[in-house]
Amino acid sequence: MLRNSKIGIIGLGYVGLPLAVEFAKQYKVFGYDINSRRIDQLKEGLDHTMEISEKKLNAVITLECTTPKGLYCTSEIEKLRACSIYIVTVPTPVDKNNRPDLSPLINASLLIGKILKKGDIVIYESTVYPGVTEDECVPVLEKTSKLRYNIDFFAGYSPERINPGDKLHTVANIRKITSGSNAKTAEIVDALYSSVISAGTFKADSIKVAEAAKVIENAQRDINIAFVNELAMIFNKLGIDTHKVLEAAGTKWNFLNFRPGLVGGHCIGVDPYYLAQKAQEVGYHPEIILAGRRINDSMGAYVADQFIKKMICKGTSLTTARVLVLGFTFKENCPDVRNTRVIDIVRRLEEYKVKVHIHDPWANADQAKRAYGILCENGESKKRKYDGVLLAVAHEEFKTMDIKALCKPDAVMYDLKAFLPDSVVNARL
Repeated sequence: MLRNSKIGIIGLGYVGLPLAVEFAKQYKVFGYDINSRRIDQLKEGLDHTMEISEKKLNAVITLECTTPKGLYCTSEIEKLRACSIYIVTVPTPVDKNNRPDLSPLINASLLIGKILKKGDIVIYESTVYPGVTEDECVPVLEKTSKLRYNIDFFAGYSPERINPGDKLHTVANIRKITSGSNAKTAEIVDALYSSVISAGTFKADSIKVAEAAKVIENAQRDINIAFVNELAMIFNKLGIDTHKVLEAAGTKWNFLNFRPGLVGGHCIGVDPYYLAQKAQEVGYHPEIILAGRRINDSMGAYVADQFIKKMICKGTSLTTARVLVLGFTFKENCPDVRNTRVIDIVRRLEEYKVKVHIHDPWANADQAKRAYGILCENGESKKRKYDGVLLAVAHEEFKTMDIKALCKPDAVMYDLKAFLPDSVVNARL
């Protein structure tokens, strides 16, 4: 039955495209994205997220929708009408007040509702708080399609576990949680993912259990990073090197190996707010989750302040100072600038009236300009001498970069990631 299924994937970004490519090796996949330019690029074998190589993309891309398998990309939702399984992989961001923004999910549900048929299954992968699939999305599907849930159509939830930029832990190599709206659907969803996920699957007891499992994965990581960030602030006041402390503590077999730094991106810096929102709706005010968020959200300003203090101690005049920030993406060796917290460092430095320049060989320059008004200078940035250099992202290219050649004699070289050798650095988080 599954082998003849046509799969529609809504959203072809960092999550949707790798999943679509994996399924397209065995199934006919219709990939939908509202961005027509994205569709045109994919048809040419180009993935600006750099998650899928041109060779791998061209191996599955088809320009005809009638082929028995392969990936057909389109910005026309009607082309997906032949599908019997729909997988939603749209973003789940927060608004400026850190409240969950479900509009991408609702809009995707509206689109699917227009073409939904009896017997179809809609699977959501977007990270949400428990209850979103059945309490928010399913009613939209019902209203738009005029079909009845768990009678005419069915739902599933299988949270994404994509790690952008990670070429080892790819979609097929990460164990997948699956779930369905009833026992039969849960079996179908699990069998579907089992057919392409070599790492195997775990069938959760219910959709809500699967939703909760995903959201706590990132909340747990966020809290652990917040703990070591707080340690870094304490040890800084005590004049102790945090990374040397963590290195020593890490010799114990059960010590958790987390490092201080910025927490951004589309998951870890966002998902705890989803869980906190749901907790507050049911009358519980989460203490640890929100405390961790407050610490991590404040780290950009803290790093900038420490950096400026070092410059002042060197006698640098801030009003005439030039600073180079190395890295703007939310993580190393990845072009994704969504929810990058490096912007917090940049904005804080600008408050001190220093001139900030940014060099990032990985960052999507158009996205950085559009989302933040930030210009990644790259080549131009190497033609100046700076009063301070701050490494914010540990891109591999920075290991071989002659950073000392960019520094004035009394420049501050601040390494946020403990990435560079001691011979180069004179300040760390």
